[in-house]
Amino acid sequence: MSASALAGYEATLAGLERKSRIRELAARQGIDFTSNDYLGIANTPRLKAAIAAALYRGVPAGAGGSRLLRGNHAEHETLEAEAAEFFGAERVLYCGSGYAANATLFSTLPQRNDLIVHDALIHASAHEGIAASRAGAVAVPHNRVGAFEEEIRHWRQAGGTGHPWIAVESLYSMDGDEAPLPALAHLAERYDGFLVVDEAHVTGVLGAGGRGLASDFENRGNVLLLHTCGQALGVSGALLGLPATLADYMINRARSFIYSTAPSPLMAAAVREALRIIADEPERRIRLADLRRFTAGQLRLLLGVGTSGSQILPVLIGNNARALRIASRVRGAGFDVRAIRPPTVPEGTARIRISITLNVSEEQIADMVECLAIAIVEEKS
Repeated sequence: MSASALAGYEATLAGLERKSRIRELAARQGIDFTSNDYLGIANTPRLKAAIAAALYRGVPAGAGGSRLLRGNHAEHETLEAEAAEFFGAERVLYCGSGYAANATLFSTLPQRNDLIVHDALIHASAHEGIAASRAGAVAVPHNRVGAFEEEIRHWRQAGGTGHPWIAVESLYSMDGDEAPLPALAHLAERYDGFLVVDEAHVTGVLGAGGRGLASDFENRGNVLLLHTCGQALGVSGALLGLPATLADYMINRARSFIYSTAPSPLMAAAVREALRIIADEPERRIRLADLRRFTAGQLRLLLGVGTSGSQILPVLIGNNARALRIASRVRGAGFDVRAIRPPTVPEGTARIRISITLNVSEEQIADMVECLAIAIVEEKS
């Protein structure tokens, strides 16, 4: 291959480097203030024992094929039945990841005459599915219920004949703030539409019994809920709760579901145990809430910043290079924090994203915030 064949890629990478937007893989180091293992389940002995027991009883690591071929294992079906009961859904489909679930849902279910109205800050995976959808789509300003309604009303007035799909996260992954779900659910009912709620960062953490912020809308025929398994559940995959008719439609029409090797049956067994841990150990949620409040108090005291009220606590820096320098200094002191930059967040809003989990103590939180405060003062833009 000639050097010229790679020149365009090298130029793109060089441009990202100039803007302090280049991405690199970095190993885990220091105390965890960046993962989404909110309830500290990923490394718990109970989860490890359940995986070992599944291996002992013959559950395979790999599925060996798609769900429609030999890849459909009893562990998949048992997990889906148990998850449907846990989350109050008519049906649940187990997908390989939250990204795959979002991309598959939006590329498959909204029809040609429908309209997808989505919050501007929804996950990249939802954007991926929306781009592949046959439906029209429009983004609205973050958490503006009036903007959702205005777009739907204009679409109807212009002759829109299908159904609107309102797409949001219940808790936003970079800002840590909640969506106005009751108002959006009412809007979906009023306009004969669907509400899709990505519960990735609240599954297991918030809502009745850890069932999410949309648990009040369980089993409604027009509400679809996505619960990812790689955050508070501590494993991998995603659970998509939806009406049985839509589940059957996806099994028959979702190309990435039909033509992908099924998720690991062993991971399905692990997710089953994670759901049992959520149900059996509510003290994990209580302890996390205590740590969340403690961290918010430390941030107000030492940095004078407001907080999201959730376990996701962004500290806005603004400048990309400065955010990288600050994060590097804090990691050098033994606390694993990361700088989040565009395009993951809007231009000019580079930030340190602090994630609170049960993997840390109050003493470690206080030390980290003090270190962060010093770095912010000393690392001038």
